[in-house]
Amino acid sequence: MTQDTASRVVLVTGGNRGIGLSIAREFLKLGETVVVSHRSGSAPEGLHGVIMDVTDSDSVAAAYKEIESKFGTVDVLVANAGITKDGLSLRMSEEDFQDVVNTNLTGAFRSAQKALSGMMKKKSGRVIFIGSVVGLLGSTGQVNYASTKSGLVGMARSFAREYGSRNITFNVIAPGFVETDMTSVLSEDLRAKYVSQIPLGRFSTPEEVAGVAIFLASAQAGYITGAVIPVDGGLGMGH
Repeated sequence: MTQDTASRVVLVTGGNRGIGLSIAREFLKLGETVVVSHRSGSAPEGLHGVIMDVTDSDSVAAAYKEIESKFGTVDVLVANAGITKDGLSLRMSEEDFQDVVNTNLTGAFRSAQKALSGMMKKKSGRVIFIGSVVGLLGSTGQVNYASTKSGLVGMARSFAREYGSRNITFNVIAPGFVETDMTSVLSEDLRAKYVSQIPLGRFSTPEEVAGVAIFLASAQAGYITGAVIPVDGGLGMGH
């Protein structure tokens, strides 16, 4: 993939594990300056880290200030930070609903909003939201999570309309089941049930999701904005 510049500053929120870490490492292979945000501890080897809690506006602002002082303004944002607090809707507490919304949806807004000032000055930027197939399909026991992932589509498309004239693109990647620590604990029976619903007959790898992020940040994707790209093996086909 052709890069927009020789070396860009890439921020991956929640990039210290799972899909986010795979995305960060793929950008690193391209020679980009990659920063991953995390709430505690340190960044994985080879990556720059910054402490950021996307549920706290002050924390997000402080993290961006640190990134900009060390590396410059963010050119590519991958808004990946997210949580789940699953439960059937009748038993779901309002706190569990709001916590997921505050992290997955409002947190993504905070992250994107802070990136925009630098991108607008450069008249260039790429914002990639990590959504989910359940944002289009729905999911039993995940009314909070599915609502946030659906909300990212409206958010990306609204941003895309507002900032297209500044050459800033906003897109959503919608993964299905991915081979991560979260899915590794599934029972064999439950795993087989999920796989039976996927036309390609398997879970994706984190690298397959990362490849789409690399493409959306590349020069070849310069005319793609407001799109939802499924990486779900056909699970959400037609939605």
